[in-house]
Amino acid sequence: MSKERGLVMTVTAIPAIGSAVALKCRECGTRYPLDASYACYECFGPLEVAYELGGVTRERIESGPNSMWRYEALLPVVPGADARPGLQAGFTKLVRADNLARELGVKALWVKDDSGNPTHSFKDRVVAVALENARRLGFETIACASTGNLANAVAAAGARAGLKSVVFVPSNLEAGKIVTTAVYGGILVAIGGNYDDVNRLCTEVAASRNWGFVNVNLRPYYAEGSKTVGYEVAEQLGWRLPDAVVSPVASGSLLTKVDKAFREFIDLGLVSEHPYAIYGAQATGCSPVSTAFNSGQDVIRPVKPDTIAKSLAIGNPADGPYALDVVRRTNGAIGDVTDEEVVEGIKLLARTEGIFAETAGGVVVATYRKLLREGRIDPSAETVLLNTGDGLKTLDAVEATSKPTMVISPSYDEFEAEYSKVVS
Repeated sequence: MSKERGLVMTVTAIPAIGSAVALKCRECGTRYPLDASYACYECFGPLEVAYELGGVTRERIESGPNSMWRYEALLPVVPGADARPGLQAGFTKLVRADNLARELGVKALWVKDDSGNPTHSFKDRVVAVALENARRLGFETIACASTGNLANAVAAAGARAGLKSVVFVPSNLEAGKIVTTAVYGGILVAIGGNYDDVNRLCTEVAASRNWGFVNVNLRPYYAEGSKTVGYEVAEQLGWRLPDAVVSPVASGSLLTKVDKAFREFIDLGLVSEHPYAIYGAQATGCSPVSTAFNSGQDVIRPVKPDTIAKSLAIGNPADGPYALDVVRRTNGAIGDVTDEEVVEGIKLLARTEGIFAETAGGVVVATYRKLLREGRIDPSAETVLLNTGDGLKTLDAVEATSKPTMVISPSYDEFEAEYSKVVS
């Protein structure tokens, strides 16, 4: 039994999972068993995983696999599961971006490139943790509401684990993300509406079917997978924290969980305490969190998305208020950029570092450049930019401006003539 804020809650119906001991309301603190729940019965606040952390050392982590499971002691999963059937996500490259740093006139810049995950986005991390808990709780079907990357990850992970998958997406999703979901053979439901419409329907379906919706009834576990981005950044920097991180903002969960990862590492003594700032990046066509931040508001006003950055097109972000709290507490900022600037950001990163980011990565690079120009981020701050997906997923965004330099017949003289025009 656990008593918190005058309420007595039974938290022993389902035993602890490693260091995870309960689900806890982010608003009132009420605790619940580690089951498939996502909202507090007392105040309707969102639930997150509560831990009793300890005994985690650098040596223990470094001796683990070259995947996100090296941090299993800090995640809500059964420890020591050698035969996890999911995709092996995580431990992606942290790329020192010296060329981009010189172009932007900054001192030290890194790109955490999560395009190297199994389905080429960071969503493989969150699905991996959700999948472990779906299996633990006996679900035979996993499902999600998605703007694309999550659909890919759920369909692929379900296929690998031998589970049925049902994913719901807006019907106007990029064609590449439709194909790279459908190919895994699960059920793909395209809906005439935006992500917020899709999410509302999924909430209704989750209430009537015994399915594990990774970002509905399994959301507290799912969200914890994002912490591994922050863990890896700190470890790959040599067990230290950067001065700043720039994260894309869709629901806002990734931004808040990177901050949570840094705080846990500090509390465990794995890194020295160091002031850091967290920055958020949105597309202007879907920027409710940026709008709230820059107008000094605490309330996120929902918007209707209209942007090429469809992976960030969540008009009513569930973790928006918590993202605001993190950014303000760490003395960061949240900015937004136009679709034209998003394309410029994609091409700038590709041209300088050979990293082809999807539109969310373009949002991050362009917002970082904008924040520098506005004097809202220190150019001497060692900064990590989060690239959450592969540009091959959003080819439409750059197709119109990425054409052959010249089109010629197989003639040497014609090549010389046209090449001289290009380089002159």
